Amino acid sequence: MRLISIPEDKYYDYRLNAMFDCYKWDPQFYDSNTVAKYALVLSQKENEELQELTEKIDYETRESEKFLNNHQKFSRKLALPRKICKELKKMKNYDESKHIRLMRYDFHPTTEGWAVSEVNSDVPGGFAESSLLPQLVIDTLELKNCEFKNFGNILTDAISKKVKKNGRIMLVHCTSYSDDRQVMQFLGDKLKSMGYEVVYGAADHLIFENGQAISVLDKNEGEIDGIVRFTPLEWLIDMKPRRWQGYFYTDTPSCNHPIAIFAQTKRFPLVWSDLKKHGIKLDTWEKLLPETKEVRKVKEYDNYIYKPACGRVGEDISIKEACVDDEYKKILKAVKKHRKSFLLQKKFNSKPICSDSGEKFHLCLGSYTVDGKHAGYYARISSKPRIDSYAADIPVLIERG
Repeated sequence: MRLISIPEDKYYDYRLNAMFDCYKWDPQFYDSNTVAKYALVLSQKENEELQELTEKIDYETRESEKFLNNHQKFSRKLALPRKICKELKKMKNYDESKHIRLMRYDFHPTTEGWAVSEVNSDVPGGFAESSLLPQLVIDTLELKNCEFKNFGNILTDAISKKVKKNGRIMLVHCTSYSDDRQVMQFLGDKLKSMGYEVVYGAADHLIFENGQAISVLDKNEGEIDGIVRFTPLEWLIDMKPRRWQGYFYTDTPSCNHPIAIFAQTKRFPLVWSDLKKHGIKLDTWEKLLPETKEVRKVKEYDNYIYKPACGRVGEDISIKEACVDDEYKKILKAVKKHRKSFLLQKKFNSKPICSDSGEKFHLCLGSYTVDGKHAGYYARISSKPRIDSYAADIPVLIERG
């Protein structure tokens, strides 16, 4: 695994092309540039190892969520919001063969090998960055010995197998946020090129009649043949849209179906002992995920960190050396106030990778699966050991065999 620098005289055009040709509309987070000046190159051996680990851990996740859906009494330890628990009881009609199951596992190189910090089970992002940036950097640097997996092609191919040809697909997202829209616009343009009619809508632009999704968006009314949801489930109840319950029992092909909530919460490891008693194997999860336990006594730990159960993009993780100003104290205060909303997880020692100029970066390498098969990578790097909104997107390449 190595970093390739993008020369300064080529970087300006590279970043500009990322914005206008690769849907990277938000290349800044406050004053931080989020378009890396490097490309990450994996060896064939590293790629094969990651692919194998990803598919193994994904199988364990899908088996776990199916069991929890059929035996929901074991999901109580997940402490899911009451409104969501009420709707989970309606998911008895879930049929994985009808829906598109998308997940992304976040791998980190550590001093002891690979570790997984979490699975983005519900609405993982990075679609365009994992599909277009690799080709852009290959063209920019004229690389002949590298290739990549095009995530966008793999996902849309999976959608085409489960949504009828030339059907209508609604891309459900928070319509007022450009960073959500850029993900949906990329996917929508690809689906349109395949002959699908695409409707861009918010969560409450759908109603459900006898399990069938129906658009109520002005000038786009009518039956919907497929749903791609990019609004997180726990956001739905916070946003209080007029309609959202039907997502849990719809027969309309969905990516992702709400069954994703079981593994999305970081409290997922708390039900492992029950799962194993009923024959669910979790060997890969136990190998890769640092020890995770419930918060009982709130204090400062040397070898553990606090993580929010429903956190995203590295927010509110108590890695002390990565916190700024009084952020660490605020996290501890939040943990004391809402213990069940946080987990205690053993801290791993992130192993930074060095650029050819001697700069060191910490890496989060997101490894996708679509319907159980490896589907490419989305990576971010940071000078700090916490990969959060300040981190930069970096294309992932694979050395040709």
